[in-house]
Amino acid sequence: MSPLPPPGAPLEHFVSTTPFDPHAQETMTSAQSRIHLASQKQLMWWKFKQHRLALVSGIFLAFVYFAILIVEFLAPYGLHSRNVDYIHSPPQRVHFFDKGEFVGPFVYGRSMQLDIDTLRRIYTEKPNDIQPIRFFCRGDAYRFWGLVDSNLHLVCPAEGGQMYLLGTDRLGRDVLSRILYGARISLTIGLIGISISFTLGIIIGGLAGYRGGVFDLIVQRMIEVLQSLPSLPLWMALAAIMPVTWSPIVIYFGITVILGIIDWTGLARAVRSKLLALREEDYVQAAQLMGASTPRIIGRHLVPGFMSHLIASATISIPGMILGETALSFLGLGLRPPITSWGILLTEAKSVSVIAFYPWLLFPIIPVVLVILAFNFLGDGLRDAADPYK
Repeated sequence: MSPLPPPGAPLEHFVSTTPFDPHAQETMTSAQSRIHLASQKQLMWWKFKQHRLALVSGIFLAFVYFAILIVEFLAPYGLHSRNVDYIHSPPQRVHFFDKGEFVGPFVYGRSMQLDIDTLRRIYTEKPNDIQPIRFFCRGDAYRFWGLVDSNLHLVCPAEGGQMYLLGTDRLGRDVLSRILYGARISLTIGLIGISISFTLGIIIGGLAGYRGGVFDLIVQRMIEVLQSLPSLPLWMALAAIMPVTWSPIVIYFGITVILGIIDWTGLARAVRSKLLALREEDYVQAAQLMGASTPRIIGRHLVPGFMSHLIASATISIPGMILGETALSFLGLGLRPPITSWGILLTEAKSVSVIAFYPWLLFPIIPVVLVILAFNFLGDGLRDAADPYK
């Protein structure tokens, strides 16, 4: 270590003698150049792919929503198909080998006996009755989306046989088929509901944050009142207002509107807080001086700046609407038969005795849990990807 110079002595100064080249540029690696030239959408996509759980959840949800488009083809039975000989039949196992030999996917036939003491149906497998599972086969007739008559199914039971992979209910209807049909209602009600709340949140929250003043004060007090009310009693009160004489389709849209109207408050506050910070920016004042209207400034200049945050918030809000519909239908205040949803299917398992004897009637809760978790994981990934520079 060199000794320090004495006080007052001039310090050594080193100057590079290399000639200055004004056209010289710092060289970047290919990876650095790729990131430097990437657009914001590409950066968001790369950040989102790093969240493996969110990526898997997005693929799962894409598959589920595609499946509801062709649910008639995927379901092995029709929505209202009944078999009175197989009431409360437990799930059947799929086998591939019989006595050590590969047969292919099949189920064993069953025989039923009634227990006189408990009046419970007891099903036993018949090992000599092999019923192969058919694929791309003809089965129960249906009208695809109510437009095209067909009877083509992805999987079907053997000719003259039965295949209840998730069991049957008290009317002998296939639980698996009804879960698939119920997904169409339970999943679309979340999308339609979030569209309503998304629109209300952006419009009301945007005007409150941009205008401010008395309008902002009224909106904030209204939001506080709505958020102070318990959600479940409020849902029940609004659902009970709908007359029982309404058709199931009208009730479906009524429940959707109720869920959308109640859920807009959180999104409106997020939009308001963002617009309060952005309305003082120079480009907003420039738009005002050029005579741009308030809707144009909010819709074309302010909202797109944090649209990624709004999409992440909306993704996290969809599970709440699905749970809301499930809870209302389970309590008998939401959708009503003949419409089928996951909440309506769970009404079959209200009593403890039913759960004890027929636990497979709780299977509709499995897709509810999986979809809710997938939406939450997807929302976390989108929220992280919304700011790729972190």
